[in-house]
Amino acid sequence: MQVVEVESQMPELPGQMVVTIGNFDGVHRGHQAVICAAKELAAARKTKVAVITFDPHPAVLLKPDSALGILTPLAVKRYVMESLGIHYFIVIKTGPGLLGLSPEQFIQQYLFKLSPNAVVEGPDFNFGSSRSGNLETLRQFAAGRFEVIEVPFNDFRDKGVKLTEKCSSTAIRQLLEQGNVRQAAQILGRPYRLIGKTVPGRGIGRQMGYPTANLQATGQIIPAEGVYAGYVVIGDKLDEVAFGGLRRPAAVSIGRTQTVAPEHPLLVEAHLLENKVESLRGKWLGIDFMRFLRPQQRFDSKDLLKAQIARDVERAERMLF
Repeated sequence: MQVVEVESQMPELPGQMVVTIGNFDGVHRGHQAVICAAKELAAARKTKVAVITFDPHPAVLLKPDSALGILTPLAVKRYVMESLGIHYFIVIKTGPGLLGLSPEQFIQQYLFKLSPNAVVEGPDFNFGSSRSGNLETLRQFAAGRFEVIEVPFNDFRDKGVKLTEKCSSTAIRQLLEQGNVRQAAQILGRPYRLIGKTVPGRGIGRQMGYPTANLQATGQIIPAEGVYAGYVVIGDKLDEVAFGGLRRPAAVSIGRTQTVAPEHPLLVEAHLLENKVESLRGKWLGIDFMRFLRPQQRFDSKDLLKAQIARDVERAERMLF
């Protein structure tokens, strides 16, 4: 896969291609259905497929106070796209100039430069300033130049997998905010992965015999406060934990530590369940959330907290081993 970063001018890439455009936050089953449809069409026409996305997410600039958390940082998105087997991953830098383009201006400045023979999108596709363009707009400008293919929502569901009525990044965010990581994983097509670098913790877990790695998240959605069973991937660089990697079972706590002290900032802590002592200081972590175990609660003593942690670890082990 070739990654093409675009600041303002779209480069002219060789040959015609099948194109799909979107934020693709999550690269969930719906996104995958659109991308796979583009791949199949490209294979039938003996050409290549290009995915166009935007970084940062336009909402970060349009609604800076909304604190929209993203599902997939660009590094994660890149590796998921590569696993899907596309040829070109085109990342357009988001800025005021881009956001101010009308649908026609966007097509002329970016899409026509790729000489597409087809553009494949889902039914709710929007583009251009204030999301004023849609599939019908695209068809009007495409006349005589390229074909517009719509992938219906019914193609967004896998046989035998119960999903929400519509796969969407919004639905995944809502599920994560509820702690429903299992349903979120079904829509994503993989467990939700939170990535970040380890930071020094309070050492309370280590004092009780349950050392934890403390994660500093990077602007992603953080699941609801609570205790989870999951897996941890460890690396020296972000790229090593963005996608794939050796997964190690863990019990994960997300909370504000009202247990035995006044309220603290939100902490994400992972306790590795393997009997292996190692330093994770300065490492990158990827946490895959598998099951919600319980909500956070306050304990009146460290002894009561330690006993509960032991029960959490036992439950996580039963689920993961």
